[in-house]
Amino acid sequence: MAQDDDALFNKGLPIRRAVLGAEYVDASLEKADDFMMAFQRITTSWAWGMAWGDPTLDRKTRSIINLAMLTAMGKIPEVKLHVKGALNNGVSVEEIRATLCHAAAYAGIPAALDAFKATHEVLLAEGAIKPKAAKKAEEEKPAKKKAKK
Repeated sequence: MAQDDDALFNKGLPIRRAVLGAEYVDASLEKADDFMMAFQRITTSWAWGMAWGDPTLDRKTRSIINLAMLTAMGKIPEVKLHVKGALNNGVSVEEIRATLCHAAAYAGIPAALDAFKATHEVLLAEGAIKPKAAKKAEEEKPAKKKAKK
């Protein structure tokens, strides 16, 4: 890899770790053999060093753009990964929902449906939203306490 690529890799690696989580990134690098390491270096250098490393857009904005583009492309495993990144970058659940709704208007309902389902799964797993049954039970608690008085 050329010197410039090494510099981009070194610039991109901490950004990638911050957005996607160090555990995920380090595991991806550790399990990469020589064949896959070429892709890991390209991803870290180009996507994270060059694109995410450009200070023009903040990370929150980049996360919103990524979710819309990945939805449009139907890249559901990447949508899941970048939902976690969006949460790490301060994107609210409401902003994520609005991004997917906006993508639905331009990318189509089937692509957005897949993204919504995948995003919902991640938001539940990350504790960003509560399952419907748990939410309903919480809403009923104050009503039951009032009824006992």
